[in-house]
Amino acid sequence: MTIFRNGSLGEGPATYVLPDGDVPYNPTHSLDPDEEALAALGYKSEFKREFSLFTTFCVSFAVLGLLPSFASTLYYGMGYAGTAGMTWGWIVAMLGIQCVAMSMAELCSSMPTSGGLYYASAVLAPPGWGPFAAWLTGWSNWLAQVVNYGISAMILAAASISNPDYVPTDYQTFLLTVFIMILHAILSSMPTKWLAQFNSAGSTFNFVALIVVIILIPAGTDRSSRGLPRFAPSGEVWGTIYEGTSFPPGISVLMSFIGVIWTMSGYDSPFHLAEECSNANIASPRAIVLTSATGGIFGWFLQLVVAYTVVDIESVLDSDLGQPFAAYLMQCMSQKMTLAILALTIIAGFSMGQGCMIAASRVTFAYARDDCFPLSKYWKRVNQHTQTPVNAVWFNCAIGVLCLLLIFGGSLAIGALFSIGAIAAFVAFTIPIFIRVFFVGNRFRPGPWNLGRYSIPIGLLASAFVLLMVPILCFPSVTAPDLTVADMNWTCVVYGGPMFLVTIWWFVSAHKWFKGPKVNIEHMMLGREETVVIGHQGPSEDRKDGDSWSGEMRASEKITKS
Repeated sequence: MTIFRNGSLGEGPATYVLPDGDVPYNPTHSLDPDEEALAALGYKSEFKREFSLFTTFCVSFAVLGLLPSFASTLYYGMGYAGTAGMTWGWIVAMLGIQCVAMSMAELCSSMPTSGGLYYASAVLAPPGWGPFAAWLTGWSNWLAQVVNYGISAMILAAASISNPDYVPTDYQTFLLTVFIMILHAILSSMPTKWLAQFNSAGSTFNFVALIVVIILIPAGTDRSSRGLPRFAPSGEVWGTIYEGTSFPPGISVLMSFIGVIWTMSGYDSPFHLAEECSNANIASPRAIVLTSATGGIFGWFLQLVVAYTVVDIESVLDSDLGQPFAAYLMQCMSQKMTLAILALTIIAGFSMGQGCMIAASRVTFAYARDDCFPLSKYWKRVNQHTQTPVNAVWFNCAIGVLCLLLIFGGSLAIGALFSIGAIAAFVAFTIPIFIRVFFVGNRFRPGPWNLGRYSIPIGLLASAFVLLMVPILCFPSVTAPDLTVADMNWTCVVYGGPMFLVTIWWFVSAHKWFKGPKVNIEHMMLGREETVVIGHQGPSEDRKDGDSWSGEMRASEKITKS
């Protein structure tokens, strides 16, 4: 068996042999640093690396979709705590979110692979727990890829504004969303170079539209024509907590964080695009932090202009338009200005949905590559013509359409998708961070982009923030004795149900055949001093009980690593 060792990647004692004896070596092609890094992680390069820091950031910022995401989740941000939750509440939430993003970026620099968080969980978990950690992280991260039906609601709300006699139906929203998702799938099946160019244009428009709207709202507000001051008093904006829930004001503010968390949940995209990005172990983590920081700052500006110009929160939430952002605009803007802002938001939202489809397909591809899904052999195929995972794109599209059927279960059922997008993403983001902080500690070997001595404290803050928010995201807006079935927060069922079944599946069957990322080298992210066995991946019957995923191999050579 041909092998190569002691490559330039850290000059480390590793034998780069991939599953099934495949060796990423070609005498006619010398490996570049990105290919070496991926080989050291146990994979061979299958994509063209045509994403740069800027184009990766563009996809990530498009997935973030500040303007359309804010418009889609205004009901929660404004409805639970009012303007106080939108102003200083956003700042508090962003501190926790930024800690999560920076800790994730550090993992990305160390392990720049499409598997992302799933791969990191498997590597960092204690011996014997890697496959289970990867299983939970992977399924939670995949469930976070929610349906982008908010844009359809805005399109139909715009139609209602133009024709007050028109009232959108659930069936029309469903069909329009399916049509948009099919368009996203077609575009996401393009070659990598085209995807990079398309998303660069879309993200540029997204950013420009955001700036334009931030300027247009305070400039075009007509509150004064309604007998109100042009802007609400600061004391009222910052100090008044709208009683949108039955909980104490502090809990209501925390509950309003769902809008911030869902809006800011796209910064993991550079992790999943790492195998298509040049200089990935530096460019990808930078894109993660840049996305989170940029989104946090400009998102807060957008929150401020809305908080200072909203007229009546209750009428925004109860509007017949069925879209709170459209109802808000009609309160403080002319009809023409409202339609113009909605048009910008809809176009930006289309770009966001397409970016989400790209990121979701990379997640699916990475997990299917390790046989995480049923029929994985189909979803992990890379199209020979486009060099992109086209099958994974259309698989996600089909799953999204099925999830969209929740729209016929009422507003609470479809609204649970927002909570799922927040809680599932947060759980997936934090599992490897939690393991890295509490189980690996100083044995972690960071990549070129790292937090240095602040790594553990920031990871602790990230873990604490998520542990606080996960149960709060499951709270209903009312408490007993007023709580009814119609008022329940179904997040714990819609997210907890599938995760419970996935966990049962693990203990009943999956633990026998799912071994986590198919890596058969001792991972160098951990500084353990031990004798390790590396070589060709053996069959499942060679595995000894209690072995970690990195021990699933037949012995070909022993080395001592320190």
